[in-house]
Order: sequence, then structure tokens, then C-alpha cells
Amino acid sequence: MLELKNVGFTACGDERELDIINDISFKVPDGSFTVITGPNGGGKSTLAKLIMGIEKPTGGQIIYNGEDVTSLSVNERAKKGIGYAFQQPPRFKGLTVRRLLSLAAGKELPEDECCGYLTAVGLCSKDYLNREMDSSLSGGEAKRIEIATLMARDPDLAIFDEPEAGIDLWSFSMLVKSFQSMSGNKRGSIIIISHQERIMNLADRMIVIADGKVKAQGSKEEIFPTLMGEFNSECDFRGKGE
Repeated sequence: MLELKNVGFTACGDERELDIINDISFKVPDGSFTVITGPNGGGKSTLAKLIMGIEKPTGGQIIYNGEDVTSLSVNERAKKGIGYAFQQPPRFKGLTVRRLLSLAAGKELPEDECCGYLTAVGLCSKDYLNREMDSSLSGGEAKRIEIATLMARDPDLAIFDEPEAGIDLWSFSMLVKSFQSMSGNKRGSIIIISHQERIMNLADRMIVIADGKVKAQGSKEEIFPTLMGEFNSECDFRGKGE
């Protein structure tokens, strides 16, 4: 189980300090599918980075499976079973997609298994398996490959930061099916930062973040009906592709 206790994050600017995350507390039970949503600029992506260890909180504690991991590095948290998919995936010149998937899985994957992960995110496997993870890939292609990589790794806690960004409608539908499958097996916990209605409908728990604070949290049945129209000027709850 993941637990955040009074977590805060303050960024230092040129002239003043800015509170990005302010006294956030919540729990993510084992085997749960949690969607974190809210208006743009509310601190959702920063919160995801704090959980992964990419950023370090300036206050509070992050507890994972009963252990205080607040001071642990990204690598140390990854070894404990936490995985993360960036909004803007890194590029690796000279590293093929097939090799990246095998590295993520921790073993040499057969071609058909690699193809399965790529197909799950809407990519034609024969066109991508031997391509390099470099600048020749579009942003959307790199994003989908990174999500496939996280699926291959199968972490105990998978964090996806706006997986729908830069994805066309058809590929988005494939992603939703993949998340449905991941949610159905209940082998691990999933946290997704998203504005998309179809993704939010998969959740069993929802957390609304705005102005760096938890504005609401609870079951999908409790939270989702209150969202429609609340952040309409800033969030897309219509399920359209971006």
C-alpha cells in the first residue's frame, strides 16, 4: 500500500518560494486503480514525481508497503516495485524497442511477447520492434512505447502521467483496453494522472487535486458525478483524443 502523509513541495524561484504541493495526505490500497485528476497546473504531475522520487518533498512522508521511502532515490524505489511513465518519454539512441522491452522485463523477451505489448498500445509491432528509441519517433510513438515498456516491467505500483497526451483516438481506445486488462488482473496498483472520462470510468478510487491540495477523494461513484462541468474550462471530461 502507498500512503502519503502531509506531503508538501515548495519550489524556489528567483524572487520567492512557491508552494506546489500543500499538505497532501491519501492512501492507495493494494490492487486498486486510482485516477488523480483536477485542473491544469494544480500539482498532479508534481505529485506523481514525488511518489516516484524524481522530486523530493519538502515536507511530510511517503510510505510504501510499510516502509518510509521519502528519502529513497528513483532507482531504489524502482527496485521496490514502483514504475513510472513520463509525459515526455526519454530517448535512447542506439537502443531498439525490442531491447528496451526486454530490459524493462528483466529478461530476454520472445518476439511474440514484445509484439503483444506494442499491439496493446496501438502500434504495428513489425514496424517498431527493431526501431531505435531516438528522435526519429514522434512524441506520440515514444509515449506509447514507454507505456508498453511499463507493461512489460509489470511493477507492483504503476504510475502513468497523462498517458492520453499526444495519442490519436484509435490508439487511445487501445490504451483504454490495456488499462482495463491491467485493472482486471489486480496484480498491482495503478495510479493514472488523467482528464479523460473513459479512463476515469475505470477507476475504483479518485483523487481531485487543485491548487496543490486534495479537494476530494473517494470512490468513483462518489467523486465522478461531482466533476462534470466543475473544471470544464480547464479539463476535458468528454473523452476526446488530444
